[in-house]
Amino acid sequence: MSKILIRGAKVLGGEQRDVLIDGETIAEVGTGLGAEGAEVIEAGGKVLLPGLVDLHTHLREPGREDSETVLTGTRAAAGGGYTAVFAMANTFPVADTAGVVEQVWRLGKEHGYCDVQPIGAVTVGLEGRKLAELGAMHESAAGVTVFSDDGKCVDDAVIMRRALEYVKAFGGVVAQHAQEPRLTEGAQMNEGVVSAELGLGGWPAVAEESIIARDVLLAEHVGSRVHICHLSTAGSVEIVRWAKSRGIQVTAEVTPHHLLLTDELVRTYNPVYKVNPPLRTERDVMALREALADGTIDIVATDHAPHPHEDKDCEWAAAAMGMVGLETALSVVQETMVDTGLLDWAGVADRMSVKPARIGQATGHGRPVSAGEPANLTLVDTAYRGQVDPAGFASRSRNTPYEGRELPGRVTHTWLRGKATLVDGKLT
Repeated sequence: MSKILIRGAKVLGGEQRDVLIDGETIAEVGTGLGAEGAEVIEAGGKVLLPGLVDLHTHLREPGREDSETVLTGTRAAAGGGYTAVFAMANTFPVADTAGVVEQVWRLGKEHGYCDVQPIGAVTVGLEGRKLAELGAMHESAAGVTVFSDDGKCVDDAVIMRRALEYVKAFGGVVAQHAQEPRLTEGAQMNEGVVSAELGLGGWPAVAEESIIARDVLLAEHVGSRVHICHLSTAGSVEIVRWAKSRGIQVTAEVTPHHLLLTDELVRTYNPVYKVNPPLRTERDVMALREALADGTIDIVATDHAPHPHEDKDCEWAAAAMGMVGLETALSVVQETMVDTGLLDWAGVADRMSVKPARIGQATGHGRPVSAGEPANLTLVDTAYRGQVDPAGFASRSRNTPYEGRELPGRVTHTWLRGKATLVDGKLT
């Protein structure tokens, strides 16, 4: 592989440095580096980050290739600056066996736009009644370490306890979709003033918070790790903060859309804003931002949930829940966290690369931008501002809540082990 010299990049938003890539590895970081035989990328003060890692992506393959495939999803990931994604298990068939997770893992290897690490289902068929083949999935070629029934909650406390005990044996983690199903029957949006005015079924915050409270206590009881998916309420933040103060092994994620959007948007009845968990209040948004800044919430995860046109272009009640997010995540984080002064770019690298890689045990990702490390890198033009146009997405689906919205920042280059997957904003 050829050498690449990234000249004048602000590494983690700091001083300008030259970064020399030789093959799959960062060879040198410094100033005034020689460029003999190297392809030169004039970074011009752009910010260089370790490649982003998404702990929560829906790639839909196998079974819903009309929404997304591993190829289109990983191309979208590369376009958004990601070098590794974790693929959720709610496929058809469900990724609840070694055979299915290996299929997803091999598809990721074949397409090569980013590393794909499958997440295994906690229960057979996501039905919540019987543990799936957790050990077999871990011992497979895919080496699964994260398990989740995302899309559904593991609401049976006994099943959740058993899952936590099982994964403890090999250092795995259970990622919980916190939603008490009985409290959300018929729910269409966040329960509050807006739902009352619109006459839509409300989704109370306590439906999320009660499951999180139960699960952190279960994790403490068995001495295992639990990860909270798409945390969305101020109350959930306080429960996680309390659990961490007790030394409980809990981590949590927030999505970009929960950092920016509120339930006031549902007044439009545009199904693009229908998501699980629902958009919450301005108070919740502010609490989530503060919690991400102070480390109570560990990471940003996209919950990239593609849907075909017909599943979203319909009346609100019939519309599918979910939004695409891989190609806009970094811009939303810049808008809500960096440009507001809550995080610097080193903090963004921590929340979007280092910690998600650590939680998911993504080898070679989330590493320092220094000599000897794998060349998994993302270059960002932070001065850019532009309107979001889903027509240019690499994702097969277009269900973005940001269409026409002006957002800052644009990923210009992505490198996966030294190989360019995105150059000047165009996929290779």
